[in-house]
Amino acid sequence: MATPLNLKELSKQEELFAPGHRMCAGCGAPIVVKMVMMAAQHPVVVANATGCLEVSTCIAENTSWKAPWIHTAFENAAATLAGAETMYRSLRKQGKLEGDIKFIAFGGDGGTADIGLQSLSGAMERGHDMTYICYDNGAYMNTGIQRSSATPFGADTTTCPVGSQNPGKLQHRKDLTRIMAAHGIPYVAQASPSHWQDLMTKVRKALDIKGPKFINIIAPCNRGWRTEMDDAIKLSRLAVETCYWPLFEIENGVTRITTMPREKKPLTDFMKPQGRFKHLFQPGNEWMLAAAQEHVDACWERLQKEQASPIRHRG
Repeated sequence: MATPLNLKELSKQEELFAPGHRMCAGCGAPIVVKMVMMAAQHPVVVANATGCLEVSTCIAENTSWKAPWIHTAFENAAATLAGAETMYRSLRKQGKLEGDIKFIAFGGDGGTADIGLQSLSGAMERGHDMTYICYDNGAYMNTGIQRSSATPFGADTTTCPVGSQNPGKLQHRKDLTRIMAAHGIPYVAQASPSHWQDLMTKVRKALDIKGPKFINIIAPCNRGWRTEMDDAIKLSRLAVETCYWPLFEIENGVTRITTMPREKKPLTDFMKPQGRFKHLFQPGNEWMLAAAQEHVDACWERLQKEQASPIRHRG
């Protein structure tokens, strides 16, 4: 079982994700990765899909990773890591390798919910003993802030730009966490860097569970969200408090909300600081704010009902 989290002890351990990378100042992704790597209590092998995190943390001979790290293509981080995990099991079976090694894949929402969904779904369905972490910043930030299926309703991006003919993205974001839960895997969770204990506890739990696991973590991007550089934790906390990004886990089919907001704040509290939603507060777009709030409320209500009546794991 995972040992309890203790800040004093965490501060003493070696950081497996070192500073000095080229991620943007204030980016939420490296905060997420640092927490995930610090939560690991065993040797780890990491696979990293092409994206902001990959191109900025391993440049030529320079790397921020202090663990075996595999850069793979945009679409196949899960498949690559599944292969490494299979090799590990084979070598252990042959008596050529000892010790307990954990396997972690990182991918942004574009490389996870869109381009990498096929390889991720395959790895989860086959039952590989690995943990996939999606750092969700809500767009293809590395290549120019293009919309992804995880981009929220109403957002302004370079491929759904706001103008006289378009009020922003007209589709609600893909619910990737539920899609992964539908695979019937042992553990699925949603987390936020604003709630570090919740996030790291979920990572440790996932790594202790045998089989495929998936954790979706919000990772604010000040470039794409058009916010202040020091707003990552503030915005990720507002995402939780407005229930845009509720914190929950589904373990063996049983849903549990891990953080209940003391007071559910209006979604506009999360949206107002972000330039990508600026146009929604102009006259004529009230219907979009109402639609966004209605969608969040419906999802939150459904989640609470699922906690009361959990769906049993398929086996």
